[in-house]
Amino acid sequence: MARRAPLPYRRPMLIGLTGGIACGKSTVAQLLTDRGAAVVDADRVAREVVAPGSAGLAALAQAFGAEVLDPRGHLDRARLATLVFGDAAARRRLEAITHPLIAQESMRQLAAAAATGAPLVVYDAALLFESGRAEHFRPVLVVSARPEVQRARLMARDGLTAAEADARINAQMPVADKAARADHVIENSGDRAQTAAQVAALWAQWVHP
Repeated sequence: MARRAPLPYRRPMLIGLTGGIACGKSTVAQLLTDRGAAVVDADRVAREVVAPGSAGLAALAQAFGAEVLDPRGHLDRARLATLVFGDAAARRRLEAITHPLIAQESMRQLAAAAATGAPLVVYDAALLFESGRAEHFRPVLVVSARPEVQRARLMARDGLTAAEADARINAQMPVADKAARADHVIENSGDRAQTAAQVAALWAQWVHP
């Protein structure tokens, strides 16, 4: 009996996922995970590359001093943020250390995710456009919400006043600007069922065209 030829390997689709603060990007990432996507979280990668004992943490301590370490030897993020806030040179020094490490580890994890056989690989990155890397992850999906919904969620999540929430929102690229540069937009001002329906429609388009 003739042996059946193996099916050709089908590379999973790769997308970028981003959005504004408190717009529900994590909700969409979870909905995609529930459907079988493999998600690489850039925020998690950023923490991993400066974990205790890492070359990244050693480089930060050398560049900014031991004061950026807490008593346990972990990165004191609040202290580091204070050191670079309003100091463009310090921020560039920080980015020169961390950005290459994050990019390298992200690519390693994305390759590992693709090797799992997942039908969709998602790079979840809040600063995808700001970092200039969006073109590497097309199509890009942006999660958006109405400004008043975004503000209310941020106030409830982080215990902020309206003025504090607005300050954090205004410090980021406007969600409308991200949506204008997106290939797909999920409007997440409603309930989870409405968001899930939008995710299902995109999944059918991407995975079962």
